[in-house]
Amino acid sequence: MRLTPDDVVDERDWVRERADVVVPLINDLRAEFTELFDTDVDPVAPAAYREEVDAVFADGDLAVNVAALVRLLRELDVETDYPGFVVDELLGRRLAGMIAGNQPLGLLGEAAFHYADARHHPPDATAGSDDLEAALSAGFQTRLPGWDWTEGPSPFRVGQ
Repeated sequence: MRLTPDDVVDERDWVRERADVVVPLINDLRAEFTELFDTDVDPVAPAAYREEVDAVFADGDLAVNVAALVRLLRELDVETDYPGFVVDELLGRRLAGMIAGNQPLGLLGEAAFHYADARHHPPDATAGSDDLEAALSAGFQTRLPGWDWTEGPSPFRVGQ
């Protein structure tokens, strides 16, 4: 696979255009996490998702890696799927973590990916496509504002 700057733009555009699929998945995850963790998590609007996609792709080093993982997952299919289970899980997990951000958000994005992936199985999905949608929803739901604990300074910071 070869990626050029134009290819990265194409992948960014594709990810932005998936708002109609990804944003409902984000909001479903956040609703479930509200219940599971006994906290309030704000829903995400399509415009906020698209803005955050733009922010991810504005960082060139991150953009090329996210674009590569997106493209790999878009093209990945394995006959009977099970033999490819490991590779689509690996790629999806890493994509969610990259999108989510630095630690601890990266790890939270990876954990959210497994939760999303276990619940998201569109009937016409390929081995990589359902993991791609789960990764995008997990990574962006972790990255986007709306979690109370990420609003404001940490009570555990030392110093100023």
